[in-house]
Amino acid sequence: MKLTHRDEWRVMVTIKPRTPADLGFIGIASIAEFVAPTAPITVAVLPRRLGHLGFISMSDRMASSNVEADYRARCEEIATTLRGLPHVEETSVTCTETHTCSHCLLRWEELTAEEAADDSLTQDEHSVEGEPVCCDKAIAEFRTERGIPALALGGAA
Repeated sequence: MKLTHRDEWRVMVTIKPRTPADLGFIGIASIAEFVAPTAPITVAVLPRRLGHLGFISMSDRMASSNVEADYRARCEEIATTLRGLPHVEETSVTCTETHTCSHCLLRWEELTAEEAADDSLTQDEHSVEGEPVCCDKAIAEFRTERGIPALALGGAA
């Protein structure tokens, strides 16, 4: 089974600054009127760790029973706040996803359509697009779920 892990949560923000203050340049309004960027600027805003409570710090797992949902909610809150600023053009919440096999814990990889059509890259004549390639247990589970004949003992037929 494919396991999905999400981490490195962030809010991607595209801004089009119009004044020096939009970039944090405070105190120069008497000598500067506007900012003339050549293109919109995109930055990543990282949420504070769930376990950072100001007066004490602990692991995210100790601070939350659902780390992924809480990071997503925190990033959505940041995005909502940023959308209210006049120089913010766009926001999106993103994260890094990694996929691993629940059986062997290796990185999850699947046969592409091209690979499934190449007999030298398949396990047997029943291999199809989307079939995992990491271990026999993952292949067996995939095939059982889809009613595809099991691998012949010893791999390729």
